[in-house]
Amino acid sequence: MTTGPFTWDEGSSSVLASSASVCTGKAKVKKEPLEKVAGNDQWRVNNKYDRSRTPRPVNEIIRRAEQWIDREVPYNVLNRNCEHFVTELRYGEGVSDQVQDAVNDGTRATLIGAVALLAAMAARALLRM
Repeated sequence: MTTGPFTWDEGSSSVLASSASVCTGKAKVKKEPLEKVAGNDQWRVNNKYDRSRTPRPVNEIIRRAEQWIDREVPYNVLNRNCEHFVTELRYGEGVSDQVQDAVNDGTRATLIGAVALLAAMAARALLRM
């Protein structure tokens, strides 16, 4: 998983290996050039918590991040994911809205699908009359 120039590595860059950290509960922190991690994909800086939290000085963030390179860390998609890791480095507190955002998006999509299905069933029933 990518967190800027720092990546979680389970020994391979494959999706299967990345999925392994979800099952094993461990990941390894690696330092990689952004160009290698992102390739031709678009990327952007996302310091969305800066509005509600005070970031540490950049040199302190870098110093703390470099202490983790090549170390194995606990990983849990719900409460110890890569966003938790980088926000701990930046703000001193590991936070992540990714899981809640995914749940909210899934709930919205489910509700929209259910409404569409009910509307289709109602229209079909009306056509039969």
